[in-house]
Formats: sequence, structure tokens, C-alpha cells
Amino acid sequence: MVEGTIADRTTQIMKNIGKILKAAGSSLENVVKISVFITDMHDFATMNEAYMRAFDKGVKPVRTCVAVKELPQGTDVEMEATAHL
Repeated sequence: MVEGTIADRTTQIMKNIGKILKAAGSSLENVVKISVFITDMHDFATMNEAYMRAFDKGVKPVRTCVAVKELPQGTDVEMEATAHL
């Protein structure tokens, strides 16, 4: 778990997704949908800034953002990506 802000954790999540996609022969450019789960919608703008840095080129994927009561291991953000290989 990355210490710091929701932006720090969002940045790490995007790096992790990028590494997983690279290992599968794909990249963040091939992401078609991201589902974001956050525990406090007041953190949306901060999370969104970090998220947008990961998709600074081309068409951005479709995104859903849902506020949830709790997430595993006490984190405040979790993401799920769908991409084509």
C-alpha cells in the first residue's frame, strides 16, 4: 500500500495497470474502460488529476466512478481496467 495521498495511490495504481498490460503485450493506450471506486467523493478532484496524467495522449477510456463505504486493506481508491490486447 502506498503511503501519502489518494493522488499517490492513484498514480501507483496506474503504473501497476500499465505494467500488467505491458506484460500481456498491451499498454494503457489500449484501455477501453476504467472503473474507479473511492471512499470519499470529496477526493474525486485529487484522484482525477493523477488519473488524467496517465491518459495524457489520445482518446481517454470510458470511466465509471463510484463512492463506496469501504475498500480492502483500508485504502481509499481502487481501480479496475478493461483493455484490448
